[in-house]
Amino acid sequence: MSTIGTGYDLSASQFSPDGRVFQIDYASKAVEKSGTVIGIRGKDCVVLAVEEIVVDKLYEVDAARRIFTIEKNIGMAIAGLMADGNFVADIARQEAANFRQQFERTIPLKHLCDRVAGYIHAYTLYSAVRPFGLSVIFASWDETDGPQLYKIEPSGTSFGYYACASGKAKQQAKTEMEKYKFADMSTDELVQSGGKIIYQVNDEVNNKDFRFEMGIVGRETNGVHFINHASWSQLAIEAGKAAKTADGDNEI
Repeated sequence: MSTIGTGYDLSASQFSPDGRVFQIDYASKAVEKSGTVIGIRGKDCVVLAVEEIVVDKLYEVDAARRIFTIEKNIGMAIAGLMADGNFVADIARQEAANFRQQFERTIPLKHLCDRVAGYIHAYTLYSAVRPFGLSVIFASWDETDGPQLYKIEPSGTSFGYYACASGKAKQQAKTEMEKYKFADMSTDELVQSGGKIIYQVNDEVNNKDFRFEMGIVGRETNGVHFINHASWSQLAIEAGKAAKTADGDNEI
């Protein structure tokens, strides 16, 4: 069967003869063009790290941020289209607020992930809409469930992970992550690992200018999600630059 749409890609509600929905495939391509995003889960902490590609040097420092705080203990990172990411972040915040209003406690991450995944999946069922061109990674920590990490694909499927990646260097990031044992790592070790992976998979030729972003939540943050926490972000950046320099020395 041909891998080209050939008339079967005009609607998200239409299957091709070989059982594919090409609109979802195209949404996945949009994710692959994005900067790399990773999530890693440690012993008492979860780290989200982002390779934010600088497409315009005139942007403000915090422009086009790809990490969001959804609840006080829940962070979200996106790879793909920024406008879609902002919209889905707003949906996630509404779900979290509705749950808090009804039950007077923070929403469990599994429940939030299921709700958002169902919303994303609904946009793959009707011809009047298009799938979201993004992949979503959720991170949280609480005393009951500990560290949690979930990822939602453009198709609406979601799974829990120990470590996951999205974006243009997804495969290289997965290869690097398989070298680590994140489950035994302390907060500082996890932060350093996140910095190393992002800097090591960065393509210096095509994406020389990039900004490192990080979200962190865990026991040491008292269950509060921080974006670009000064000391931990600096620790990650220093570890990343050192790892990149070491890789360059080894190639010589």
